[in-house]
Parts: sequence; C-alpha cells; structure tokens
Amino acid sequence: MLTRLETIIVEKPWGRIDIPGAFGDFGGRRIGEIWFSNPAGDDAPVMVKFLFTSERLSIQVHPGDEAAQAAGFPRGKEECWLVLSAGRDAELGVGLNVETTREAIHDAALDGSIVDMIDWRPSKENDFVYNPAGTIHAIGGGLTVVEVQQNVDCTYRLYDYGRPRELHLDEAVKVSHPGAVHDPRDTVVDPHANRMLVRGPHFHLAQLAGPIDASVLEQATGELTFVPLSAGCRVADESVALGEAVLLTDPQSIEIDDGSRALLTWPA
Repeated sequence: MLTRLETIIVEKPWGRIDIPGAFGDFGGRRIGEIWFSNPAGDDAPVMVKFLFTSERLSIQVHPGDEAAQAAGFPRGKEECWLVLSAGRDAELGVGLNVETTREAIHDAALDGSIVDMIDWRPSKENDFVYNPAGTIHAIGGGLTVVEVQQNVDCTYRLYDYGRPRELHLDEAVKVSHPGAVHDPRDTVVDPHANRMLVRGPHFHLAQLAGPIDASVLEQATGELTFVPLSAGCRVADESVALGEAVLLTDPQSIEIDDGSRALLTWPA
C-alpha cells in the first residue's frame, strides 16, 4: 500500500530553466524547488525537496527545537543535503571560516561582509552535508540538491544579496553558532551503496541502491517517505519516478533495479 504525495513545483528567481527532462517538462519556467505535500500537513515531521540553483541562495540559519517552540513553531529545523549534480564552480556554504561573536555576525550581515565569513566548500556530485540547527549556511549556484529536513516553515535570513525579502537579524543571531561547523555525518556517498546516512535524533535517512541490502530495510519503521533518485524504482509493484515521492509502511514492498537508487526517510 502506498500514498502518492502531491508534487509542488515552485518558481524562484535563483532557479533554473534547464531542469533535467526526467523531472518533467516545465515549459521553460525558472524552477527552484520541487517538494512534496504530506497529507498530515504541518504535523508531518519530515519534508523532502529537490533544489535547482543558478545563483547563491540567501545566507540563513534555523533554530533548534527549544528556540523554535519558544517562538511558536512546532519544532526546529535540522536538514541535510545530497548533491545530485554540480557545476564546475559549485559550492555550499556551511558554517563560518572564523570564530567570531554574535555581535560581529549582526554587523557583517548588515554590511554584506558576512559573505566572506562563510565557509564556502567546493561541491561535487554525491557530496552529503548535514546542517545541525544553528549552522549558518547557504547553497551556491549550479547545483541540483535533494534536501531532507524537519518539516517546519522557520528560516531566519541573515543576508539575501539585495533581494527584496525580509531579513530576521535578531532572531538569526540569537540562534547562530558563531564559528566553524563540521558534522561527523558529512561524507561522499557511493551512488551504488546501501547506506544509513542519518540515524536521528530528528529523522533517519538511508540511501537504497539495487540490489537492496535487507539489513538497511530492517531499520525502517513507521511511516516511510520514499524518493527515487533515478528510474527503476517501485513500491508495491507500482513504478515511482524521479520527481515523485510516496508514503508507505512496509519497507519490504520497495524494489530497486540494479544500478538505480532512492532515498528512504522516516521520523526518529
């Protein structure tokens, strides 16, 4: 039994018109995000989205559970990225390249010099990055990324390159880690490997590849979100394409052809 999630297509000024055809035909629109609407709405604990970037996104930070709940949100936001494709100069900004103070971060956000404080890391296909709450971060241009995150609409923007969107300096500075961030889950993923990428504390995430390793599936419990990263993926004998996502409860109903891969995520 599976539930197909509604696919939400979002145009963004930083999006791209050259979305791979396997995702569908978008008629030349500048697509920035493809994400999936869970029937549980805000009560769903996990969200998955694809991001397509032509330029840098805003420099931002997310609060943890305690700070987010104090501000009226159901939960905080931790997230992770798996890079599916990367241009020659693609980069991800993760944490800072200096140890500093929150006051200095505030001032640097105002004058734009925060751009030079970001730890911009050259990025390539199959890089995996985990962003704990409090990590100042940004996604660069020329990337296709699949993002798995706690499901909450809570982002504090520090700097947005002059785009006409609201900044949240006071809130952002209060929850920011004022230094470098190198999470032990950061890695390079073999696209042909079955592997647990995240084991809590907020969600679990596995990459599945054909042939599937049964020991990985045995760890999956509860409501599961299945997201193909290639053709050749099925659930309960139904094909699930790239750019789609489904909910299921029986991990044994998943089939993946040799050479194909997908993500499977579930709440901790």
